Amino acid sequence: MNIYVGNLPYTVTEEDLREAFSEFGEVASANVITDKFSGRSKGFGFVEMPDDAAAREAIESMHDKDFKGRSIMVNEAKPREERAPRRDRY
Repeated sequence: MNIYVGNLPYTVTEEDLREAFSEFGEVASANVITDKFSGRSKGFGFVEMPDDAAAREAIESMHDKDFKGRSIMVNEAKPREERAPRRDRY
């Protein structure tokens, strides 16, 4: 299951996410989304867990809890929606 984690402190690393969620089960991947120009965290990320039961337990346990000074949002990630192609503004 792919899990969305929002309202992350900008200092959180992928290793911090992996460590926090690994107490509920195996973590296949942990990604903190960063701005492609500045490289700074955008304040959210995704954690992928192969065991759905462990993932649901992690969501219930971590949602709205304090994580490194901020109350984080945790829920099942929704599939990315297709966007219309961007038009050039020339």
